[in-house]
Amino acid sequence: MTDDRTADRPRRDLMRHFLAAIAYRTQKALRGAPVGFGDFRAAPGVRTPHELLRHMSDVLGYARTMFTGGTWRARTLPTFGEEIERFHGILEDLGRMISDEPFGRATPEQLLQGPLADVMTHAGQLAMLRRLEGSPVPPEDFIVARIDPDNLGPDQAAAASPDGEWYEAEEEPW
Repeated sequence: MTDDRTADRPRRDLMRHFLAAIAYRTQKALRGAPVGFGDFRAAPGVRTPHELLRHMSDVLGYARTMFTGGTWRARTLPTFGEEIERFHGILEDLGRMISDEPFGRATPEQLLQGPLADVMTHAGQLAMLRRLEGSPVPPEDFIVARIDPDNLGPDQAAAASPDGEWYEAEEEPW
């Protein structure tokens, strides 16, 4: 765990890019969601999108403690919109820490394999909940997505290469 921010710059830049990919994919799953999506419960015991986003904020808050020490526990906010704002605020704060602060209790690799990979998984779960709710997220080629490491907020770019046809519609056994 080094305090040499110059030597760590490539790793820090890659981690910020990953945070931006989390922001992009989370907003892709939320963009155009029907009113009430935040309260959709796929089955008993399954988190709603609102609860899932709170958990994502909790995990990112935990990642911040690797820089600041202490503990973090996110309480559920009253509205889904407030939850979305908090999520992006914590993501932006963590991005600043990754750029500027010495790594504390975890290496970049540990942050990536632990809390950041967990949050990316949950972004995918939000997209799956959209499908289960009846309003699937259109596919796209994420290789060419406009991911901006300086943008960790909710205003993310539209799909750069949306798929014109969904393979699910072709009834092929993929």
